[in-house]
Amino acid sequence: MIDQKFVASDPMEIGIIPEKLDELLRRVRKEVDDGLLPSVQIAIARKGKLAAFETYGNAPDDALYCIFSATKAITSAAAWLLIQEKQLDVSQKVTNIIPEFGENGKADIIIEQLFTHTAGFPHAPFRPVLWHDKVARVQRFADWRLNWEPGSRFEYHPTSSMWIIAEIIERVSGQSYASFIRQRIAQPLGLDDMWVGIPEEHHHRIAPVVHVGDAMTTEDYEQLGLPVPPVTEVTEDALTSFNSTEVRQVPVPGGGGFMSAADIALFYQALINDGKSLDGEQVWQPETLAFTLQVRTGDLRNLLDGNQVNRALGVIVAGDDKRNLRGFGHTNSESAFGHGGAGGQIAWADPATGISIGYCTNGHDRNPIRQGRRGVSISNRAAMCS
Repeated sequence: MIDQKFVASDPMEIGIIPEKLDELLRRVRKEVDDGLLPSVQIAIARKGKLAAFETYGNAPDDALYCIFSATKAITSAAAWLLIQEKQLDVSQKVTNIIPEFGENGKADIIIEQLFTHTAGFPHAPFRPVLWHDKVARVQRFADWRLNWEPGSRFEYHPTSSMWIIAEIIERVSGQSYASFIRQRIAQPLGLDDMWVGIPEEHHHRIAPVVHVGDAMTTEDYEQLGLPVPPVTEVTEDALTSFNSTEVRQVPVPGGGGFMSAADIALFYQALINDGKSLDGEQVWQPETLAFTLQVRTGDLRNLLDGNQVNRALGVIVAGDDKRNLRGFGHTNSESAFGHGGAGGQIAWADPATGISIGYCTNGHDRNPIRQGRRGVSISNRAAMCS
């Protein structure tokens, strides 16, 4: 449960406009009221505190959700601590830390390319349960082959590059990736429910993933003038595997975070409040955040929509007026940053307004256009709450 010290006594205390907040909350619960989504959870924060934290639908108030790829920002922020301590240089080759990784043409990949999805191995298979077998996981890393020349293009790596970043964190820090997240991020920020790999005693609080709505057909995409998305490892079966007790306990660095929407919003609050916890503990230095939040992908573009990808070290920066295609609202500033997750999870902070939000749902919409429009609509309203 969220400590009451994080809850504002009144939204106006932290500069959130009550009427705008009410509009946001009405929009958030719409799909639950309409019967499409089984449950949703929303948190909006400013000045280190929550203006609202609400759960709607068939889930308890203290429900936890799998946030899928929104986990990538947390994994990345863990690595930022090693950069801060000068234990990690993103310009160095991965093989300087994981020599085994260099097999099959991967010897020249640098660490920065792992964060920016330019490393060239987006389709590398890895079963989460292999993580606990050190020998098997390192052999799998060695076996992976390149799909294209590293650095030559952008293509989203759903899980592969984050497995390597987690391995780097373990080898450099000397502790397990999961414990590093707990000790270096969750505990200093006071976020007791932030887990990547969640112990079984907490599983009863997790809202199970279900798939809702009808899938779009090829004809649907053609009518909208859109290409049919390629098949990736992010399948319905892959997503519902996180209902498994075994998989939930694996610290999947690219998609296995379990927490509440409030934990997401408060994590991002620290990032836009000079890297400090609410109690003033310095977790990330401001210069670390300035370095890690720089866009590093130049003019590289998304192969599906042709827009610039605006990737920093593990997060997306909103950028120009196409920010609605990067997981943000039209009303976000160009400096907003974050990383959403499969099924419509929303996670961002906007330094221009001081607002951060977390939005979680266990109802994974089979219609990605409807899901995307919902995310933009919610983000539009959240960004205008101050």
